[in-house]
Amino acid sequence: MADRASAPIFDSRSTAARPIRTPKTAQLVARNLRRMIIDGELKDGDHLPHEAELMEHYSVSRPTLREAVRVLESERLVEVRRGSRSGARVCVPGPEIVARPASLLLELSGATVADVFVAREAIEPDAARILATDGTEEDFDELERIVDEEIPAAFASDNLAAGTSAFHLRIVQLSGNATLAIIAGMLHEITERHTGAVLLETRADKERYEASYKLEIRSCRRLIKLLRARDADGAFAHWQKHMVNARMSLLEGRENVQVRDILD
Repeated sequence: MADRASAPIFDSRSTAARPIRTPKTAQLVARNLRRMIIDGELKDGDHLPHEAELMEHYSVSRPTLREAVRVLESERLVEVRRGSRSGARVCVPGPEIVARPASLLLELSGATVADVFVAREAIEPDAARILATDGTEEDFDELERIVDEEIPAAFASDNLAAGTSAFHLRIVQLSGNATLAIIAGMLHEITERHTGAVLLETRADKERYEASYKLEIRSCRRLIKLLRARDADGAFAHWQKHMVNARMSLLEGRENVQVRDILD
């Protein structure tokens, strides 16, 4: 039997194809330190070992090590205080590290606030469903505390948007789904700012403003009741309806407002 011909994988490669690049030593050192941060060997607030120790451990020069630290600094994984003798400090970033670039992309794309609210509708009801199944009584107590204390305090200080937005974000965070939580964190500032602007316009109508507040409180309490009952489908349906109603109310006459108009 004749030998099978080998597939011409490399012969057919385009002459314009780029050669495989070997990572620079500084990138390899940065990759190792990054993995230590991700794995929790280096925790938030820890200082990296002194330069001499790291240079000896990785067998690299001072310029190479400093380049590696600059890579981590550009990724917001470490903070370097110039002139400090304590060295670089690990600072594990939160959703805010991607929120601003994401917001910029939305501004550049001409996205509307309506786009953002529709995206939020795709996230929060599912998070509520997960929370009903996997949440703890402590999680539900925390949401209840926000409804009992933070939202009323925000209402009293004419900053209702901050209180209600915190409740919405916390639902997703407590669901335990890190991906949903990061996306929700990215959208948080946009939705809070828009909600605040709308409520500012309606505040003059005291009766309407108070009615909106009471309706929000009732709806949040209803969700918590469904969560405690472990009614995942009920929690999903209720919060989906809540999100649709909120979007219609907050976007009425403002359907074409763009993200850049909110963040400017």
